Amino acid sequence: MGAVILDGNKISSEIREEVAEEVKTLTAAGMRPGLAVILVGNNPASEIYVRGKVKSCEELGIYSEKHTPLDTISTGELLELVQDLNRREEIDGILVQLPLPGQVDSKKILMAVDPAKDVDGFHPVNVGFLSTQRPGLVPCTPAGIIEILKRSNIPIAGQEAVVVGRSDIVGKPTAMLLINGNATVTVCHSKTRDLPGVCRRADILVAAMGRAGMITRDFVKRGATLIDVGINKVTDRAEFERLFAGNVKREEAFRAKGSTLVGDVHPEVAEVAGAITPVPGGVGPLTIAMLMVNTVKAAKMRRGAEVPALSRV
Repeated sequence: MGAVILDGNKISSEIREEVAEEVKTLTAAGMRPGLAVILVGNNPASEIYVRGKVKSCEELGIYSEKHTPLDTISTGELLELVQDLNRREEIDGILVQLPLPGQVDSKKILMAVDPAKDVDGFHPVNVGFLSTQRPGLVPCTPAGIIEILKRSNIPIAGQEAVVVGRSDIVGKPTAMLLINGNATVTVCHSKTRDLPGVCRRADILVAAMGRAGMITRDFVKRGATLIDVGINKVTDRAEFERLFAGNVKREEAFRAKGSTLVGDVHPEVAEVAGAITPVPGGVGPLTIAMLMVNTVKAAKMRRGAEVPALSRV
């Protein structure tokens, strides 16, 4: 009996269908949601992410714009662009694709985004709303994690949850959402003593530290739910053997491509876990789906429309 695989693609398409319906209703009422994405320079990974976000907008009927200033832009010039988008009524969400070039003050740029249009949920105002359980915009990956749990009927209230990783983008907001859902939450990091021992207490274990296959079976209580946020590219043969020895299908793909993707959770964990998110196809697809949810939610909150249950993640 292996772990139940929590299919992020399936959950993501359910959410996207719901969002498309909402967009249709809002557009009919003259309130078509709009998203502006700022992509500075030519970072290939960022270009792929942004293409996915713009394509999702098109599929769901959300208006979108892509702004692509040169990577020589100054902080002042980028601030002007952000402020211009803040002023525009038809733009409900502003997304600044990170990383920004070295000469640009990223913190200053992110602080300049109107919190009501901050669809990434990174602005301190939205962080404050999350920690005090007020309606606001929640970071997309953590919001997606909660949707996976809820839609897979995995209880949160009263459960022991452990989050490995304390980043502002994933670790901390995920911990906050789990606390808001009445879980008992421990946040671990590089200074945590006896990390495997702490992780073994978890009914829900969220791995978000960006280290390939670090969570092995001795970190996991039998029957626990594992949410794997990591996406790591493995190119080293010895590392591949540590993770996938004996996996014929992976072996063929690795030989053909010279690399494979793995999360922060070692594949062997599927033997002891009760449920697990795969990599790829787990948390990843939810991130863009929740960006679409946030854009619709921002449109409603800004324009005074009633926010339905889906958008109150």
